[in-house]
Amino acid sequence: MSVPQGRRSSTFTRLLRHGFTDPSGAERLLDAPALSSVRSDPLLLDALGATADPDLALLGLVRLVEAQERADGAEGDTARRELLDTLITAKPLRDRLLGVLGASEALADHLARHPADWQALVTYEHSDLHPGVQEFESGLADADDPDSLRVAYRRCLLSIAARDVCGTTDIAQTAAELADLATATLRAALAIAGAAASADAAQCRLAVVAMGKCGGHELNYVSDVDVIFVAEAPENAANTEGSDEGKAIQAATRLASHMMRICSETTVEGTIWPVDANLRPEGRNGPLVRTLSSHLAYYQRWAKTWEFQALLKARPVAGDLELGEAYVEAVSPMVWQAAERENFVPDVQKMRKRVIAGIPAGEVDRELKLGPGGLRDVEFAVQLLQLVHGRADASLRSGTTLDALAALADRGYVGRVDAVQLDDAYRFLRTLEHRIQLYKLRRTHLVPESDADLRRIGRSMGMRTEPLTDLGRAWKRHTSVVRRLHEKLFYRPLLDAVAQLAPGETRLSTEAARERLIALGYADPSAALRHLEALASGVSRKSAIQRTLLPVLLGWFADSADPDAGLLGFRKVSDALGKTPWYLRLLRDEGAAAENLARVLSAGRLAPDLLLRAPEAVALLGDPSPSSRTTSSRGGPNGLDPRPHAQLEQEVLAAVGRADDVEQAVAAARGVRRRELFRTTAADIIASYGTEESPAIADQGALVDRVGAAVSDLTAATLAGTLRAVVRDGWGDLLPARFAVIAMGRFGGHELSYGSDADVLFVYEPRDGADDQEAAKAANKVVSEMRRLLALPSADPPLLVDTDLRPEGKTGPLVRTLKSYEAYYRRWSLIWESQALLRAQHVAGDAELGAAFIDLVDPLRYPADGLGDDSVREIRRLKARMESERLPRGADATLHTKLGRGGLSDVEWTVQLLQLQHGAEEPGLRTTRTREALAAACAAGLLPAQDAGILDEAWVLATRVRNAVMLVRGRAGDTFPSDGRELGAVGRYLGYDPGHVGDMLDDYRRTTRRARAVMEQRFYGA
Repeated sequence: MSVPQGRRSSTFTRLLRHGFTDPSGAERLLDAPALSSVRSDPLLLDALGATADPDLALLGLVRLVEAQERADGAEGDTARRELLDTLITAKPLRDRLLGVLGASEALADHLARHPADWQALVTYEHSDLHPGVQEFESGLADADDPDSLRVAYRRCLLSIAARDVCGTTDIAQTAAELADLATATLRAALAIAGAAASADAAQCRLAVVAMGKCGGHELNYVSDVDVIFVAEAPENAANTEGSDEGKAIQAATRLASHMMRICSETTVEGTIWPVDANLRPEGRNGPLVRTLSSHLAYYQRWAKTWEFQALLKARPVAGDLELGEAYVEAVSPMVWQAAERENFVPDVQKMRKRVIAGIPAGEVDRELKLGPGGLRDVEFAVQLLQLVHGRADASLRSGTTLDALAALADRGYVGRVDAVQLDDAYRFLRTLEHRIQLYKLRRTHLVPESDADLRRIGRSMGMRTEPLTDLGRAWKRHTSVVRRLHEKLFYRPLLDAVAQLAPGETRLSTEAARERLIALGYADPSAALRHLEALASGVSRKSAIQRTLLPVLLGWFADSADPDAGLLGFRKVSDALGKTPWYLRLLRDEGAAAENLARVLSAGRLAPDLLLRAPEAVALLGDPSPSSRTTSSRGGPNGLDPRPHAQLEQEVLAAVGRADDVEQAVAAARGVRRRELFRTTAADIIASYGTEESPAIADQGALVDRVGAAVSDLTAATLAGTLRAVVRDGWGDLLPARFAVIAMGRFGGHELSYGSDADVLFVYEPRDGADDQEAAKAANKVVSEMRRLLALPSADPPLLVDTDLRPEGKTGPLVRTLKSYEAYYRRWSLIWESQALLRAQHVAGDAELGAAFIDLVDPLRYPADGLGDDSVREIRRLKARMESERLPRGADATLHTKLGRGGLSDVEWTVQLLQLQHGAEEPGLRTTRTREALAAACAAGLLPAQDAGILDEAWVLATRVRNAVMLVRGRAGDTFPSDGRELGAVGRYLGYDPGHVGDMLDDYRRTTRRARAVMEQRFYGA
């Protein structure tokens, strides 16, 4: 039928005004014969314009009317007239039907296939508009096979969706109705399965326990329905020798499997939803069905923290409800004792981080459920608080997120304002999730990208003026609220409990605050509360800023191995710097500074001790300037980059030059060393632990090289400054001797650990025209004065100068002339001294003299003819003797980093033997650095790549352990600590999650065992 142009123009305009995006297509649909009797009714157009997608609603209506006409003869015509008459005369039905058709293409498809089902919307107001399980069971009662169950399920779903899109129910009621419909559906599916296998049904008692959102009465439109199956033999069975129990489990497994297939399979009638039993003990690897006693045995012995968290929502829904209740009653005490488990909070937080890490990078910003600020953040935060405080407060034990949140607020565990904001955000996010899923009834949590989808969703949520813009803003606002409150929710009430700034507010009790701190890993919650009170109480600007910072800082402290140390350190630093204007501004405004400080303060004793000796060094933890926001070649942020040796030496010498006397000069040099050592430790900790902005650096070899070079350069600069101070104090600036310091050992190899001694040799030469005896006397005085000054008592980490590698050892003179060294090495040198000289490098004093010493020893350490068999045997003998005599009594040889199996000594002696044998012919081997020499030996074909990799891995790991021990304990050590908390801190530094120190020790033993095997083959020739 043709339409006059004038009428077409008028209708076209009206359609646009009513929200149609394809008015031409809408005109054609309105002119279809199916709508001939209602097309001119203004009520119809108004109702279509009120839907989420008027175009979609109109198309669905035409399809539904045409489906009525497909019925046979007069019956079809009658059905069509009944639908259209009711549509015009009954406004509630019109709103419900068109509301569903405008929001859900999938339900429109269902109505087109089953055109009589629209009548379910006529009578959906029974039971006070909110049907429960019994009403849904009635709606499914006639379903006696899987396909009829699928049709009946969609018919019930149609009524739920109508109440939802019309605003008759809110999101919480809708989610509860969906869970009740799921319960009724599971019961119907189990009945169908039982009817198909009546013998199986008679042989067992089978309980279906809902978990997850179904168990919590907060189900989505499309979601896996998580369940656990429990079975027993019938009560009247004679349980002889376990035969009846075994038969019962087999029968129950068949029934459960059949029930799952009925719900999960897809046919021409679609699918209901997948039934997921992977939350059962042992997951998909475990038996589908267990007895109650088997469940309990598993939970008592093997269950992980997340499994108890999941059981918080367990609810019997189908089958033998008495058995299901017995299951829930039996596991409940274990659920509410979960917070007492070691590493409880870190385990929960670790699982949350793992979930986020598993989201594809391109989907993180669209992920409504699992992404930062998403639904899972709300659920995790609420469940964490429930598990901590629910043991003593049964009012918190709801499986429903919003009910639990309200209970937490009512009892003072969560601030009321925070609870209201979180409740609003959760309702918005769940509504958005429902609207996304309702469209095609597909399981998704990704916010769509197309304007058409976003427009439909925005309009369905009441945003009619600018649906795309308004939806985007609201989504961003609510996720921001969740991200902010996710951490604050757990930690802020701890501050309110001690600050007492709002007298009328229900606040966390002292005992509840202690419970929460214990769950966070604080060993001394009373002391922690005192620190919080000192930091957060009062009305000063300082206290206000610290109250803002502390909720986040407490989270970072809790993520460490020693939260108590982190909080105590923060209090000390704040006491020292709290009145300094830039300090709190730095922590508040510089994105990385606060997290960096938290990581440093809670990683052990060394870095905090250094910081507290020079609190102003906290400025190093800030972000680099935007113009230089890059990553250095050494892998750390610019503000924490180790400074080059030349810059360090220049600053140390300048500081020494400003001092009034020699002791002040050395104190000034130590001050530079203290600050720079803090810079190095902080960079190491942050690179090892990682932060939210910068993940941990995976290349542990690079971290070792950076620390070794930084500490060695700093030691060299400190020695240069001390030498300058001594010379200036005793002789002005003209010592009668040229004097040089030669680094040996790990110092010469640029491989110093935090606690390493500085092995050195001293060499001098009389200046031209100077008396030999006067020069010798001066040189000896310089050495003795340097050693005295460096040994003065200090709170700083000691810098011990070790001269035992000099000719004649402890009995020989501390300092020699170059000629004396030449004479000794020519006549008396032993092979071990040639080996020791492989690390010799000039580091301070007269550069020309230092170079001459290196030229002197090169022929010894890189002999032109290599090593003879006698020399090789002697080196092997010395190594074997060292292994048998020098390992401390009682030490575990598998865990001693220096002298133990596959440790530093094994690797270094293997490499050094190759250097002595082939250094003259292979220039790459002529280096003082172990890893460089190892790589050169591999490149030269002297060592297979696999063996070189094994040795390198072991050397890096052993060095990292030594560094970790010093960072954690504040004193050097060559083996793992015995204290549990210190051992945990070492594990965190090495990248192990809390509770995995056993894995750390196993990995260390495995790595060093492999290195020992290579060493025995390559060094001993075994």
